[in-house]
Amino acid sequence: MAGLIAYGAHVPYHRLARADVAAALGTPAAKGTRAVAGYDEDTTSMAVEAARTALARGDLRPRIGQLFLATATPAYLDKTNATAVHAALGLDPHVLAADMAGSVRSGLGALVTAARSPVPTLAVLSDLRTGLPGGAEEVAGGDGAAAFVFGGHRNGTPVLAELLAHDTVSDEILDRWRLPGAPASRVWEERFAEEIYVSLADQALTAALDHAGLDRTAIDHLVVSGLHARACATVRRTAGVRPETVTADLTGAIGNAGTAQPGLLLADVLDRARPGELIALVVLGDGVGVLLLRTTDALPAHRSTRPVAAQIAAGSPPMPYATYLSWRGLLDREPPRRPDPEPPYAPPAHRRTGWKYGFVAARCEKCGTRQLPPDRVCASCHAVDAMTDEPMDAVRGRVATFTVDRLAYTPSPPMLVVVVDYDGGGRFRCQLTDATEADAVIGARVEMTFRRTVTASGIHNYFWKARPVRLGEDENEYENENEGTD
Repeated sequence: MAGLIAYGAHVPYHRLARADVAAALGTPAAKGTRAVAGYDEDTTSMAVEAARTALARGDLRPRIGQLFLATATPAYLDKTNATAVHAALGLDPHVLAADMAGSVRSGLGALVTAARSPVPTLAVLSDLRTGLPGGAEEVAGGDGAAAFVFGGHRNGTPVLAELLAHDTVSDEILDRWRLPGAPASRVWEERFAEEIYVSLADQALTAALDHAGLDRTAIDHLVVSGLHARACATVRRTAGVRPETVTADLTGAIGNAGTAQPGLLLADVLDRARPGELIALVVLGDGVGVLLLRTTDALPAHRSTRPVAAQIAAGSPPMPYATYLSWRGLLDREPPRRPDPEPPYAPPAHRRTGWKYGFVAARCEKCGTRQLPPDRVCASCHAVDAMTDEPMDAVRGRVATFTVDRLAYTPSPPMLVVVVDYDGGGRFRCQLTDATEADAVIGARVEMTFRRTVTASGIHNYFWKARPVRLGEDENEYENENEGTD
């Protein structure tokens, strides 16, 4: 049986209150908040975080045969962004890593392609939505990522949800567009596309259900996603399913994450669905796509270790609107009086890919000392070339000491620098992110996260930072909570 074998999501820590935007610009106030990617996050780093969660359980990484990164806001053009995700995950060099970029519909393409692939395939959906100040895109948008692994039941890997059927309808609809280099999307009048999308959704859903030999009364969770909010609302209302099966769109709490939104909504449903339930995922955008998934008995024991609801609940207090604007490059802020940061250099970065992207340390085979960064010579017993690679991305630690640096170059001053003592040995100095000065406390528990440290001369420099552990120090906390709830 082929189907979904793992999933994960990443909801950024930061939040922007829509009321604060209205207060600053004198516009009508809207309710709720939106998720905001940190100043050191982009679609590549968020994709890594979602994929790490999806691959946290079992021995999945060596089995991945393909990786597709879907985003409408790629960090690079010309250069493949999926290869950075590939490097951060430490996947086999022969794994195909490719982008599906440029449109919100690419997320649907990645999901369908992964579901139909003959080898275990990782599909990662990531997006960062930014609009002009005061516009609907700014307050309605959101940032985030989701990752899904599709494959068969092999080597004891259980299928969490069987793919029963899928159908897509493509149509050239000029309802949303953005020219290369433009800061925000432009949209046509909503009424034009609403009727088109509602009709296409009906066609695609009917076709998928016919392929599966089911009718609409069999649907237990209807997930409708797309950037055309009016059309999505109409589809939810007129789909002909039981009212209680229509799932919340989460836009009140995190906004609409565009390419990543169907993934975030699907992950949220998988976090709480019971075995044997039918999920219908309907994605609107330049046509409509529908995936039908039937959950299995294996789902409750193999849910994501970072539930979407828990990540939403762990979000920050609303950030100042001016800070959001400066992070998005819409408000120029006086930089620190320091030399501009240097870009990373390609040759040394390529030589140290395992350390730079995968955060792979070394363990001395002679004395057992763990060394960060890795080196040929042991710092303790001075043994030469007696090292074993040891991935550290999932290892947690405690803050041994810290510095609050108000002079260092950072888009979000002050810079918080911590020295981390890792569980099982090893010490490393790095930045602390998704945190305030109050979080920099000796003894605080931290975990590692993949971030963009700086962009200089048009080059993004990616590396690892520490962040406070907020979803519970015990990695099994939410797993234990989920057991027995179904």
